[in-house]
Amino acid sequence: MDILHTAAELHARLAHGGKIAFVPTMGNLHQGHLQLMRIARQHGDTVVASIFVNRLQFGPNEDFDRYPRTFEADCEGLRRENVDVLFSPQEQEMYPTPQVYRVNPPPLAEELEGAFRPGFFHGVCTVVLKLFNLVRPDIAVFGKKDRQQLKIVRGMVQQFNMPIKIIPAETVRADDGLALASRNSYLSPSERAEAPRLYRTLRWVATEIATGRHDYANLEADARAELARHGWKVDYIAIRHGLALRIPHPEGYDHPNLLIVLGAAALGTTRLIDNVDVVTGANED
Repeated sequence: MDILHTAAELHARLAHGGKIAFVPTMGNLHQGHLQLMRIARQHGDTVVASIFVNRLQFGPNEDFDRYPRTFEADCEGLRRENVDVLFSPQEQEMYPTPQVYRVNPPPLAEELEGAFRPGFFHGVCTVVLKLFNLVRPDIAVFGKKDRQQLKIVRGMVQQFNMPIKIIPAETVRADDGLALASRNSYLSPSERAEAPRLYRTLRWVATEIATGRHDYANLEADARAELARHGWKVDYIAIRHGLALRIPHPEGYDHPNLLIVLGAAALGTTRLIDNVDVVTGANED
């Protein structure tokens, strides 16, 4: 695996790379990330991963400085997956001057995650656009755990006419259902034991919808209350139309197959997100 740190090195290495499949990450890689690499390998001649902790997507009171950085272990994992190129730029390489030009994402970016992390998607879209311009991939793989991010990035690619196919990957979970995430390493042992409740709660909401319930506001409220009873600080439980992430019709006219349940909540100082399709696999292809 070639480990590259500058745009010049990257361009030289990829000049004759054939079909390029790209997986952008912030490091601290887990099996969910490595599954993205395996999917990328199925679609590209050259698999490129990036590791860059992007300051632009962290709020002033968020965890940029303590975000886990495990570069050597990450490299070992990528080598085992036969990744061809790791692009690991320094901040000065990505932002040589203050980033005064930023991508302005759609109104969806102000909802759900965006409502609780103002400016988050501006930072995500800006760094992803820069990475796409540097790597120039044919394929990019994104996990469905970050469903809103997947939707917004896919829309950015379409609206800017980028010749990139976005491939969604199913969420990888631990045996108890917890979605794998870099921030899971923050959880204490007791918090880790409690953490799968978020997934179970979202699955309960999805099952209720699939069996005919249409009182979505009550379902969301019941789910928030269930988590709060067990010590969670809930940001949102939201039932949305899976394709556009719009709010579904209150009378239940949307077909259940098209609905998704999303949630974000904190255990102690660790914030977790997850989502569940009402009918698995019905929404993103």
